[in-house]
Amino acid sequence: MQIHPPILRRCVELAAEALDAGDEPFGSVIVNSAGEILHESRNRVGGGNSTRHPEFDITQWAVASLSAEERASASVYTSGEHCPMCSAAHALVGLGPIVFASSTDQLFTWLREWKQELPAFTPLPVTAVAPGVRTYGPFPEYEQVMRDLHARARKVA
Repeated sequence: MQIHPPILRRCVELAAEALDAGDEPFGSVIVNSAGEILHESRNRVGGGNSTRHPEFDITQWAVASLSAEERASASVYTSGEHCPMCSAAHALVGLGPIVFASSTDQLFTWLREWKQELPAFTPLPVTAVAPGVRTYGPFPEYEQVMRDLHARARKVA
């Protein structure tokens, strides 16, 4: 699979936009087999609905907008590895590979380091929830920028 760095950068931009809007820093993009952006989303949990993850939004959009074949050939790029809810939704709707800038393991490591409350789910990699989904990531060049966004979100130094 060809990785498209500008698409991954766009996910990080969307994560920053989410943070600037008062949400947690997560952003995602779905692309077709030619690497063209089909839909993008950012976190919207700030309104109180903790399921408004961009990865989950993308699965809902994909079901409404793409055939099963188009979903299977599409790739989802995201600033942070899918949580278990989003991993399961991704697999259930038959989407293709996931490319993530930072991993769940990295996020939980940072949260523990900062003595922050952990999310209300077990930190599982996508492949533990959806073993048939191919994943690519994390990418070292995004570790510091994602760490900084999450630190800013939690107001830690």
